[in-house]
Amino acid sequence: MAVRSAGLLLHVTSLPGPLSVGDFGPSAVRFFEWAESAGQSLWQVLPLHPTGSHDSPYGATSAFAGNPLLISPERVVEDGLCAAKELEQAPPPRDGTVDFASARDWKGKFLRRAWERFPPDGRLRSEWEAFRDSPDVAGWLPEWTLFAALHETRPGSWSSWPSTLGRRDPSAIREAKIELAEEIAFQEFLQFLFYRQWSRVREEAHRRGIGIIGDVPIYISQDSADVWSRPELFALRQDGRPDEVAGVPADAFTPAGQLWGYPLYRWDRMEADGFAWWVERMKQSSRLFDLVRVDHFRAFAAYWAVPAGDSDATRGHWKRGPGEKLWRSVERSLGSLPIIAEDLGTITPDVEQLRDALGLPGMKVLQFGFSEEDSPHRPSQPVENSVAYTGTHDNDTARGWYAALSASEQARVRSELGSDGKEIEWDMIRAAYESVSDRVVIPVQDVFGLDSDARMNHPGRAEGNWTWRASLRDFTPERAERLKRLAQATGRMPSARD
Repeated sequence: MAVRSAGLLLHVTSLPGPLSVGDFGPSAVRFFEWAESAGQSLWQVLPLHPTGSHDSPYGATSAFAGNPLLISPERVVEDGLCAAKELEQAPPPRDGTVDFASARDWKGKFLRRAWERFPPDGRLRSEWEAFRDSPDVAGWLPEWTLFAALHETRPGSWSSWPSTLGRRDPSAIREAKIELAEEIAFQEFLQFLFYRQWSRVREEAHRRGIGIIGDVPIYISQDSADVWSRPELFALRQDGRPDEVAGVPADAFTPAGQLWGYPLYRWDRMEADGFAWWVERMKQSSRLFDLVRVDHFRAFAAYWAVPAGDSDATRGHWKRGPGEKLWRSVERSLGSLPIIAEDLGTITPDVEQLRDALGLPGMKVLQFGFSEEDSPHRPSQPVENSVAYTGTHDNDTARGWYAALSASEQARVRSELGSDGKEIEWDMIRAAYESVSDRVVIPVQDVFGLDSDARMNHPGRAEGNWTWRASLRDFTPERAERLKRLAQATGRMPSARD
């Protein structure tokens, strides 16, 4: 059983700082200092993979590579690869908003200059060569760097490339590796910087007694290195396109369901090789994080398959997932499963049985707990092996959610929480902390008392998501002290576990 603990949900891109997107730089260290002073021992992030269109961290273009946008230019300067004055040319940050386009443009040019100055010998070069040759990256780095290099030199997705490249004709691949050798080396350099800097971030967190909860998205984008290099593992036609794609049926967020459009897995083929791709994926995650939230866990019991080309998810149907067999394969490789099951959405008994058979903690989201008397998300539900949240990245903020309720619904929430409604977010934080859930994780937007403008994602809406960013002024000593007192009162302080 896990010990009682408390933490914060804040994606890396949302960290405050002097540049136009949060990254692995000094601002992460400042966040850890504040979190430690607030009695927090967990930090939950969203997926750290390269993203495709709309900058969604759940639209990964690789299941293994890291997003170069998260590399800290300040740390690159510390490595002596660029001059500090070059940071002055960076676009200034927008108040409360990530500017992905300008960050990508400027940082891309900055990192190419760093590569041009990368010394031909010395400690840093030796570390890069050791990274390239490590067995930990042998299964994905060559495919990702070639894929990324091809993307830099050819427009469109891989399905629009010349057919010899799209179907990976051996002679075409050999020629591409020769032609793009320098670009491939640059892409290796980016992954080296990403993993090197993330290792430092994790060390800084651990030094302050903070464990990191990562996030593994269930699906991978069609235009990804994984689908391109291992098409046999995905449900694709001969032309590389899917007949059916991923989504979910109608839920609390979207009455027509959510159409994600990601290719589905060929679970039969994955089972034939012992789910090797998933085993490696979870092994990689265990190297990056202390605990992993597995996105859309219900799909491992059964998943929603939607005809490709449909405009919504209403015509989807359920198909059986791999169930316990997949996770027992992972368990044989990793030992105990350091996993949180994201058991939200349309949850049926088979999902609960799978979660419980594996002994995994599920998620309790307070915003879902007031609509029905027997909701498993009610604060009073006695489930210790769980993680309590006021909301997730898909929810409105607690204050925005409450404001959108009807008068009768607001009255019910106030009655349940013993609240006057003036600081509804803190009443919900208190209820989460006081719950029997072993762990509690609170989005920082609720700690800051922010309204709907600070919402991270609107499920089912493609545009205008993922851009919220914290401000330094929000991390006040008063809020840290308030969280710390609550952690002390509910037995969630790190010192209580010594």
